[in-house]
Amino acid sequence: MSNTTFYQYIQKYSWEEIHQRIYSQEKKDVEAALAAEQPNMDHLLAMISPAAEPYLEQMAQRSRQLTQQRFGKTMRMYIPLYLSNYCSNGCVYCGFNAKNDIPRKKLTKEEIIEEAKKIKELGFRNLLLVTGEDHRTCPTSYLIEAVELLKPLFDVISIEVQPLEVEDYKALKEAGIHAVYVYQETYRENTYKDYHKFGRKRNFQYRLTTPERIAQAGVHKLGLGALLGLEDWRTDAFFVGLHLTFMERYYWKTQYSISFPRLRPHVGNFPPKSHINDRELLQLICAFRIYNPFVEMTLSTRESAHYRDNLIQLGITSMSAGSKTEPGGYAKENKDLKQFEVEDARTPKEVTDAIEAHGYEVVWKDWDGVLA
Repeated sequence: MSNTTFYQYIQKYSWEEIHQRIYSQEKKDVEAALAAEQPNMDHLLAMISPAAEPYLEQMAQRSRQLTQQRFGKTMRMYIPLYLSNYCSNGCVYCGFNAKNDIPRKKLTKEEIIEEAKKIKELGFRNLLLVTGEDHRTCPTSYLIEAVELLKPLFDVISIEVQPLEVEDYKALKEAGIHAVYVYQETYRENTYKDYHKFGRKRNFQYRLTTPERIAQAGVHKLGLGALLGLEDWRTDAFFVGLHLTFMERYYWKTQYSISFPRLRPHVGNFPPKSHINDRELLQLICAFRIYNPFVEMTLSTRESAHYRDNLIQLGITSMSAGSKTEPGGYAKENKDLKQFEVEDARTPKEVTDAIEAHGYEVVWKDWDGVLA
């Protein structure tokens, strides 16, 4: 454990200076990064820069090699279960924004079990529980109750909910959660409040230090990431890498994963400020795999079927399938309750067939990476 929080740690880094460094990288910087046996943050910065774009094929091949070496030819499958779309935050990019005029729903015990039965029929054993961020509607006691209901039905239960205190995470761990996912959205502090108009999520520092509270509670795994499109994606990606490095150094008992969500259509009207195309997202994924061969990396149904199929062999270790982004969506679809639209609408069987067609094994239960 560090005596310095990550918020204190990043005060020595200037967003503007990092941005300038990324866009001033040269060919020699990229080649030095790709030649490094143990890449550092300077090397990651070079690999996510525009200067690395001509090296994408080389990066993809190395990413594929490292992924197979550390994880084998496997793909872990999970599915989200939305418990509630109530939210007290004013995030301009999210369909659950408290000011959006949409129907609100919180699942009852009976509805949670009904959803679970539908999901079990699809073959899933790894479940991610998701809510809007509302402490009043979905307090820790409700989350614990949901975990205890579902624990007999699933091997692995993870959560993606509002930031909590250490004691809350300890209680959830005791109830049976395996992992907690919390995304900073953007690491650019001076514009963060532009995207988070009101609510607890508006507190940049509190959200940024959430992974430390999760790790202090002894949770097995936690997920980090930024929402690609709010600010310059390359600069945000650098800070995701810095955050991962800090956490692995000071909270080394915890396992980590990285996600790469791009903005998707939702209720409301918020155009991405920084567009990241398919080729650039592949560059980002490959750069992170080369930088950190051990970290798990997830690609959700936000992305298209064709794109996800192409990335099966290039760094990703975990995928969702058949996802519904509204509470109660597996038993009865209700588009008015959705957080965002998914792009890959294939059934879980169609996704697993595609994975197996690439010569990969589908893993329904979570696993810990095995050293080569």
